[in-house]
Amino acid sequence: MRVVMLGYQTWGHRTLQALLDSRHEVVLVLTHPKSDHAYERIWGDNVAELAEKNDIPVLLRNRPDDPELLDAVRAARPDIIVANNWRTWLPPELFDLPPHGTLNIHDSLLPAYAGFSPLIWALINGEERVGVTAHRMNAELDAGDILVQRAVPVGPTDTATDLFHRTVDLIAPIVRESLDLIASGRDARQWVPQDRGRASFFHKRALDDSRIDWRWPAERLERLVRAQSDPYPNAFTHHRGERLRIVSAAVSEGRYGGTPGRIFIREGDGVVIVAGPEAHTGRSRGLVIRRLRTDDGTEYAAGEYFRTMGGYLTDRP
Repeated sequence: MRVVMLGYQTWGHRTLQALLDSRHEVVLVLTHPKSDHAYERIWGDNVAELAEKNDIPVLLRNRPDDPELLDAVRAARPDIIVANNWRTWLPPELFDLPPHGTLNIHDSLLPAYAGFSPLIWALINGEERVGVTAHRMNAELDAGDILVQRAVPVGPTDTATDLFHRTVDLIAPIVRESLDLIASGRDARQWVPQDRGRASFFHKRALDDSRIDWRWPAERLERLVRAQSDPYPNAFTHHRGERLRIVSAAVSEGRYGGTPGRIFIREGDGVVIVAGPEAHTGRSRGLVIRRLRTDDGTEYAAGEYFRTMGGYLTDRP
């Protein structure tokens, strides 16, 4: 089949490489210009460079709805469009243009976690599995019928970085399987409509989404720290006006009472911070900070940084 590919960052790069390694022909690539957004500088393998290396025409766009782009796609005469990590809405005159429409590759187990940063949100929420879905694009974002879906488990110490590497490795086999099914006609009875009653949709992450709210339960805060693992912008808090990035944390063994954010007691190799909406009852576990990083990039063991107990960590300076 003749394929037009839309994609960005490492997800798009892996998709394009899978297409190049397949028996299908990539006739045009659309990708975004480089961005200064913190999350878009991560996993930044360049789709345009891979396309150019393989003598494939490339168009750079922030949005895909200008006449020149639509004319270029029509001229490429694709049998199908394959998209992965295209960051803006696609118009129907584009996604419905080829005979087989557009196959979108999304890094969640749809219908849950449609939208942006699904691995991070899923880890924060304590999901037991994450994965990748190949589905037919329609007018509603990440809502079309599913063709292929694969899952991987989430371990108790997994970070978002671990889950990225585990799920990005699913892209190539999912792309190959999906296109082979479509090309052979064996896909006809395998498309599964999404259960929209189980759907959830998440926004792009921004700086405020990494800000620690000490009223959250310690269990969720510990997952937030793992979800904001390097190279992502770390979960952060403030101490005496200075921002502290939390690199490593755990849920306390003991239960501690008081006001959320209180720097309370040493436990094991870290320092316990009182946490949770019911912290005043003394029945909640705290968050043990093990390692932290200051804004100048210096990393400390928590016991080295917090020489004495007392005082508070706050969400603002």
